[in-house]
Order: sequence, then structure tokens, then C-alpha cells
Amino acid sequence: GGKKQAKLTDSDEEVDQQQQPKTSSSTTEGETDGERNYWLLKAEPETRLENGVDVKFSIDDLASKTEPEPWDGIRNYVARNNLRAMKKGDQAFFYHSNCKEPGIVGTMEIVQEHSPDLSAHDPKAPYYDAKSKPSDPKWSVVHVEFRSKFAEPIGLKELKSMGDAPGKPLANMQMLKQSRLSVSKVSKEEWEYLIGVAEARGKVITR
Repeated sequence: GGKKQAKLTDSDEEVDQQQQPKTSSSTTEGETDGERNYWLLKAEPETRLENGVDVKFSIDDLASKTEPEPWDGIRNYVARNNLRAMKKGDQAFFYHSNCKEPGIVGTMEIVQEHSPDLSAHDPKAPYYDAKSKPSDPKWSVVHVEFRSKFAEPIGLKELKSMGDAPGKPLANMQMLKQSRLSVSKVSKEEWEYLIGVAEARGKVITR
């Protein structure tokens, strides 16, 4: 069968704020070289057709891959700029979205930093963008590998309850503040707190 082309995309109302992609020598504000960063990436585990192609992609699909998987189909500038800020070795939560039980279901690692998202130039791809040209690509992918699947997901309702008041562990979590965003930042404190919650619920399957 054909290679899966896309993960969750956002409606794209923003203006492109980032004129130049970062060079590998630059650092974002508050970040030092060699420091690991954390992220949350959303994908849809249930069948949905986009441009005639099923965009379904779950944590189990990722776990079955034997090679690094391109995280493609991002068509939102804030999400794309988060992709471009990712460094090799960064960790990310895998979030099941647009489904009966949305929530964080496991983790993955960024194993290859950003490169152009070639699916944007394919008219048969789910998230084809006629405005993006191969000579001047607007969109990016990173490549990821499966790292763990939680014994029990951490559901969206629970995540909201962990961040619904000042001082709570997820009070400032980007995903909860910008719920439409398909690629968001996670602080080290948020990451460690949520990993602790997951581990307290039973064996985490790792690779």
C-alpha cells in the first residue's frame, strides 16, 4: 500500500512569522546548546479521509515502523516553527487526537532534524499545498522513532484537570492553552510530571 502521508493539521490562519529557518548554530531564547527539549505531537488514530487518503496514524503504527518516520502534513506556521526548533535527541509525547478518547499514549524521539515536507508538493497527498514550491518549500518534517507506549493513556479531561488553576502542574502547558495546535512545546517539569503519572499506572512498554 501507499505510504501514509499526513498527521493532524491545523486550520492555518497565521502569517508566516519566521522569515529564515534557523541555522544549526543558533539557539532559541532560553535554550542552551546540548539541552534536551520536550514536545507534544498529535496524530489521528481513527480513519478519516483527507483528499481521498486515510490519514489514520496511531502509536501502534509508529511502534511497527522499522525506520525513522517522517512527521509530515503540518500546515500551520506555529506548529511548523516548533518542528524547526526540534533537535536530534529531543523527546516528544504522542497524542491521539480527533478520536473517542483523546490523550497522551506514549513517547517518541526526534532522530532527524527538520527537512522540507515533500508531501506538500504532491497533488495526491492529503495536505497538498499548491502555494508551496519545491524551490521554496514552506513546510517541514522531522523524523521520529517510537520509544514507549503507556499502560493507560492520560486522557484530555485529566490533562485539563491538571492545568485548570494557577499553580497546578500543567497550568502553563502550551497544548492546553492553544488546543488547536498539533505540535506544541512541553517544559521539562511538565514532561517529568506526566512521565511519573504514566509510570504510576503500570508498566510502560519501551523499545
